[in-house]
Amino acid sequence: MPEMRRRGLLIILSSPSGAGKSSLAKRLMAWDATMRFSVSATTRAPRSGEVDGRDYYFKSREGFEEMVAAGEMLEHAEVFGNLYGTPRAPVEARLAEGHDVILDIDWQGGQQVRRSVLAQDVVSIFILPPTIADLEARLRMRAQDSDEVIAGRMAKSRDEISHWGEYDYVVVNRDLEISEAELRVILQAERARAVRQPGLTEFVRGLNREFENR
Repeated sequence: MPEMRRRGLLIILSSPSGAGKSSLAKRLMAWDATMRFSVSATTRAPRSGEVDGRDYYFKSREGFEEMVAAGEMLEHAEVFGNLYGTPRAPVEARLAEGHDVILDIDWQGGQQVRRSVLAQDVVSIFILPPTIADLEARLRMRAQDSDEVIAGRMAKSRDEISHWGEYDYVVVNRDLEISEAELRVILQAERARAVRQPGLTEFVRGLNREFENR
């Protein structure tokens, strides 16, 4: 069968904060350099060193809301007074080019994407911590947040974990290397689905012609 470019997968990775989804996303992109990480849009001001189009697409509130009204956001939400969302056009372009795209979003964003025009491309994966004690320990090891912030993240985690059943796959992240291996297996299987192999029908027709010519 001649090599034909398949359409990319839209990979949703969700987890409670501290469960390791960002680390796993980086490992997947190191494993397959053709993967792309979706850049979010936001109305918050750029921080020192951040570059528009690389770290975020920085938008005015008016511009962001216009994109939402025009159907140009796959998902969006307001967090602490700022709007965040996933622009549709760059994701569609990467998928059409045959690149798998990773979305690091929460369960609410995941629901919106699964209801979007790109639903057929979605592979959704939820990352669980091995224990709640381990989840809290990972948050504290970051040494980035106050006790109050950590307590808030832990309180939110219970609600996030309750949505695990909405996802296609669930990985318990006991060990990064093992979890990465599990994610690779998932993606390799999804890539091999018959509906994602362009030219497969014509290939089978060719096999049948061989039978007829024997």
